[in-house]
Amino acid sequence: MPATPNSPVRAAVLADSDTRWKWGALTARALAPGADVAARLLRGRATPTARQLADTGVAADDARETTLTGFLDEVAARGGEAGDAASDGDRDAPYDVLVLACVGHTVQAVLQGLARAWPTTARRPVVVTGYCGVVYEKLTEGLLLRHGADLLLAGSDWDTRRFRETLTGVGADARPVTTWPLPFLGGEPHDAAPAARGDRPFRVVFAVQPSVPDTPAARRYLLDRAVGHARRHPDREVVLKLRSVPGEQTTHVEETPYQRLAARVRGGLPANVRLAYGHMGALLDTTDLLVTVSSTAALESLSRGVPTAVLTDLGVREPLGNHWFTGSDCLASWDELDAGHLPEADPHWLADRGVTAPPGAPDPGAAARHALAELLAAAGPGLPPPAPYYGGGRAPGYLPALLARHGLDRDGAPLPGRTDRRPPGPVGRLARRAARGAYRTGVQYVAPMIRRWGRL
Repeated sequence: MPATPNSPVRAAVLADSDTRWKWGALTARALAPGADVAARLLRGRATPTARQLADTGVAADDARETTLTGFLDEVAARGGEAGDAASDGDRDAPYDVLVLACVGHTVQAVLQGLARAWPTTARRPVVVTGYCGVVYEKLTEGLLLRHGADLLLAGSDWDTRRFRETLTGVGADARPVTTWPLPFLGGEPHDAAPAARGDRPFRVVFAVQPSVPDTPAARRYLLDRAVGHARRHPDREVVLKLRSVPGEQTTHVEETPYQRLAARVRGGLPANVRLAYGHMGALLDTTDLLVTVSSTAALESLSRGVPTAVLTDLGVREPLGNHWFTGSDCLASWDELDAGHLPEADPHWLADRGVTAPPGAPDPGAAARHALAELLAAAGPGLPPPAPYYGGGRAPGYLPALLARHGLDRDGAPLPGRTDRRPPGPVGRLARRAARGAYRTGVQYVAPMIRRWGRL
């Protein structure tokens, strides 16, 4: 039965990385306050480790790994065969809300599987999806892969306009698009007084990214500039905020970890430079200048009023993602920062991008909460089946191969031997750790070596 006023909402978050788990879990809890949130971590290259999950600062009421077909079996079949799940309307669905916090092609595969499981109006969970950060590339591709969810969350008024225009332009239903600010924004406002009084050093945090920039030379350059800034300003502390320890993976592949580059800095790191892991929010509590190429950490920083620099040293280019900050007044180079520049973000840009809300502005998440409440109420008698844009033979040369990557046939049914709900045993866990280790070794050591040989 759906949630009632006297029972908490039961939510499941399917996440394929630590970053997306953070967005999905915070979204579930903010959309439905008091919800019980289960973590279903998709097995794959970027399955987060226990340390990475702890660094997000968001705990789960129930966490375990799963496959995509196993997830479909859990949330759609409800103990029976997926094909006849919708015909048995009296069965109690295990969740009221599903938050799909994954890359676009994974979301599409889940939506196609759920459309097959619920081919007619059925008592089913409300399906929610969106983006865990800024949308600076593949706008149309990503939206169409996520289309079919009951709620498609947009991070700002600006994104809401873009999403609706794009979907309407291809003949897709844009009504599910709803404004929902990134749920990890906010926190303690910036306080410059402790550093000004000398209670602690002026703290510069360089928020690194696993794949931006992607070349070793560019990453060495950025590290050298951060180290050079520390040497020019011995009264400041420079912190390299790292996403993962060597051997772990995040949303994107990191071929050249900064830890390895830092170990090779000529003369060693200055005493006022340190590496840091952990929860970004806790670090921002004592940050006086946030520096990055295009990390979502910039939005967290800006939402607190921390001076934030989006680097132009490597150009302002779409592949870097820093073009998204055009108009923010945050674009700056290391030369400018070395000279003492502290960027001041444009307040109108911040409001339009959903980073801050003007005093007295209405709750930007109210519309999404209202939409979810209406959908939960409708879930009692039954919701219509998901209707992805890529359905009804609209993309016969594209969709089957996408589904096959996730163990589904062209109709969204599990391929033979691909349904697996059982938690892995000791041997399975060991084999998967070995496979992931081999993959990461290939990415971080073998592939760069082969490229170097190719240049000889």
